[in-house]
Amino acid sequence: MSGKAIRIRGVVQGVGFRPMVFRLARQYQLDGEVWNDGLGVMIHVFGNDENLAAFIRQIPLHKPLLARLDSLDVQTLDGKPDGSGFRIVASSRSHGMETPIAADAATCPACLAEIADPNNRRYRYSFTNCTHCGPRLSILLNMPYDRCHTSMADFVMCQHCQQEYDNPADRRFHAQANCCADCGPKLWLEDRLGQVQESGDPLSLAAQLIRQGHIIAIKGLGGFHLACNATDAAAVSRLRERKRRYAKPFALMAKDVGTIARYAKLGVEETNALLDKAAPIVLLAASGETLASGVAPDDDKLGFMLPYTPLHTLLLQVLDLPIVLTSGNVSDEPQCTGNDEARAKLAGIADYWLLHDRDIINRLDDSVVRVMGGKNRLLRRARGYSPEVLALPSGLEAFGVILAMGAELKNSFCLLNHDQLIVSQHIGDLENAAVQHEYRSAIALYRQLYGFRPALIAVDSHPGYLSTQYGQALAVAENAVLVPVQHHHAHLAACLAEHRVALDAPPVLAAIFDGIGLGDDGVLWGGEFLLGNYQSYTRLGHFQAIALPGGTQAMREPWRNTYAQLLHYIDGPMLQADYAALDIVRLLAGKPLATLATMIAKNINSPPSTSCGRWFDAFAAALGLHSGQVSYEGQAAIALEILATPLFADEQAYPQAWTAIRNGALTVLSWQGLWLAVLDDLKHGVDKARIAARIHHSLVAATVGLLNQFSCQTGADRIVLSGGVFQNRLLLEAVTRQLQQRGKTVLSPQRYPMNDGGLALGQAVVAAARQAVE
Repeated sequence: MSGKAIRIRGVVQGVGFRPMVFRLARQYQLDGEVWNDGLGVMIHVFGNDENLAAFIRQIPLHKPLLARLDSLDVQTLDGKPDGSGFRIVASSRSHGMETPIAADAATCPACLAEIADPNNRRYRYSFTNCTHCGPRLSILLNMPYDRCHTSMADFVMCQHCQQEYDNPADRRFHAQANCCADCGPKLWLEDRLGQVQESGDPLSLAAQLIRQGHIIAIKGLGGFHLACNATDAAAVSRLRERKRRYAKPFALMAKDVGTIARYAKLGVEETNALLDKAAPIVLLAASGETLASGVAPDDDKLGFMLPYTPLHTLLLQVLDLPIVLTSGNVSDEPQCTGNDEARAKLAGIADYWLLHDRDIINRLDDSVVRVMGGKNRLLRRARGYSPEVLALPSGLEAFGVILAMGAELKNSFCLLNHDQLIVSQHIGDLENAAVQHEYRSAIALYRQLYGFRPALIAVDSHPGYLSTQYGQALAVAENAVLVPVQHHHAHLAACLAEHRVALDAPPVLAAIFDGIGLGDDGVLWGGEFLLGNYQSYTRLGHFQAIALPGGTQAMREPWRNTYAQLLHYIDGPMLQADYAALDIVRLLAGKPLATLATMIAKNINSPPSTSCGRWFDAFAAALGLHSGQVSYEGQAAIALEILATPLFADEQAYPQAWTAIRNGALTVLSWQGLWLAVLDDLKHGVDKARIAARIHHSLVAATVGLLNQFSCQTGADRIVLSGGVFQNRLLLEAVTRQLQQRGKTVLSPQRYPMNDGGLALGQAVVAAARQAVE
């Protein structure tokens, strides 16, 4: 009789991997044991050579639905079995923590069938789950993934559930969150006074109240949501007023794809994204029946998701209409996770609370996907995706743990642990004190889960970022090496890492378009053309640097950017003589332009910036789109894309819209020609949708033209497109298509956000690459 020691690495804990191994071992009449540890799953198995070989071959073929097998290593094992057969034994953490943690997963078909079956003991039970679905990271306190390390530890399984847990033939064999109505979490509905509504099923009562126009706070998988009837204009309006979220679109949930198709266009990719186990919010083109106008004001898209827990499934079955399902918080704060927290913070918003008694350990926002260029692209990465790992690209090695702190806005952080990159769930904007607290708590929890102490801490090179400042403090406290990483280099490197580009690959070209990031010259960059790899980069070109009058105020008031651009490109007397009647010029006339001009001339709170984001704001304001003030980041730029979309296919770039000016070794994009063309079109009453389309085409033409020129000069034919501005579908698809037509290979983010939510990934691999060459 031979023995084998089999090491399994990958997403193999909390997904039914040990039960699968147990069943296979019994099938092949093998003795031994299997257990979880800090590296993944370990198997010691004994039997005849033929059965052992067959057993090993079958493991990858029978991996559970949520599992991902990264490696299977086999070694000869000395010794003999003890004659007790094959068994699952207690978990061990003797090797530290390297195994990936599974992401939360939407309810599987088998569990959905059970909650719909009146003869099943889990009929209409809101917390039904198995090894193929349900909570994972959201309930996890520590590793290995065993019930005692989750918020299910307080729920002792009843006899029936324990029998399922112990039965190798059952899909709930060693399902750590296994439960039923007799032994698991309980659901109840209470009003503003805390009175529990006893007169019926909580879900049916909640559905009835939503139909009546009430707002319900619902405790979900990774946090609270606020729900109301999406077809009830008055209810949606009340929710906006109470939540103080006056313009940003609300997320929606509908019971099935057929219902969503009544309100939005669905292609194959969009449908697949909706049905994925991650169940993200998917941005869809609005089409067909209309919802309340306040759901997505002035937007041509709707963000729909499908029910991803039994609770949501049962609620939507009773309602049979779409609901708003937005984060349970006051705008800009983290969503609530605790019952008492939700009662206190949502008291002025919700009318009723649908609560349960299973604690949420990790807050997880809903992930957001948009299909662009025929590919699903994550704009916000959280529930269903985090904390899935990315393997370290070839040639990169981490000699110790690296912690990358991420950005100021749309923050996530990244852990590089051995050969794995682990990007956290979306945290949020750190300028909010509550989000800062959440950020620090999440880092502490990840340290507990993975048992790491960072040797290097990577931060953005902007000293004013709160993530940078916290990274500096941690570096001192942990005696770790601090590695500053330039913002746009991190965007480039994140895309390379996602696409598994090797360390020794030739440099790539990149267009990185975003809001702002501090450049090496002290200027706020944001419209950048780079040549680089993981270790370093060279700046080849950029947008003309234009002042941001008022600093951060220019990010909130788009007219300031319009004024700065016009002041730079257009002669003042000419502007008054030829364009005084234009709405934007008349609007500017009522502003303190003399003061702003002095501020710009003397560089008083008016930093120069090459920002593409502010470039979009300037043109949006010129066309009368949110000229005075935006309610949320990117609102004006999004409006310009929406305006341009219907006529984009019929239009083309303005002639001589841009000029490439040499400034030493750099190429600078001047937009004087574009401004003159736009002002002329406005003067002659050209349809603003047509102007918006021409503006987009002009940016596409300039981007493609400059990248093609740089490609000829450098010999690089692989090009990265990243940064938050490339969330603009028109821009991303047109630039990609035209570059591909010229024979270029285009890389752009898909599994990680192209906005600052993906920045920490780039910081981590830059730090690793610099370490590798030292």
